[in-house]
Amino acid sequence: MIRTFIDAGVLIAAARGTEIGTVRALQVLIDPNREFVSSLFLKLEVLPKAIYNQRIEEVEFYNVYFDAVAHWATDVEQIIEVAYQESTQSELGATDALHVAAAVSAGAVEFITYEKPEKSIYRTKSIQVICVRPT
Repeated sequence: MIRTFIDAGVLIAAARGTEIGTVRALQVLIDPNREFVSSLFLKLEVLPKAIYNQRIEEVEFYNVYFDAVAHWATDVEQIIEVAYQESTQSELGATDALHVAAAVSAGAVEFITYEKPEKSIYRTKSIQVICVRPT
């Protein structure tokens, strides 16, 4: 099994089904060779806005995903410390740094994102970053 951390953009593309990349995002999510890791930071990034805007199907989609997560990054102090280091070394934004640190702490070997290839997330050396965004 490949331990995989899914970035917010991938979940959003899969849940909303409006982007051309939806199929690619869904293919990753249904891959039987993957085992997903996550963190409360990701949950905080995607769920509150969907709940507030009463996008019930989107909320349900996220909840199904989070219920299927096999490993949770739980050591918040360690994650924040590593995220700070990641941010200063790779110039990642706070949220991306937290996601990378959480992914690594939960044993992920790949980080699947929907970010464009020129974004800072690709500068990290801590984990392999894979883009599912159509080119």
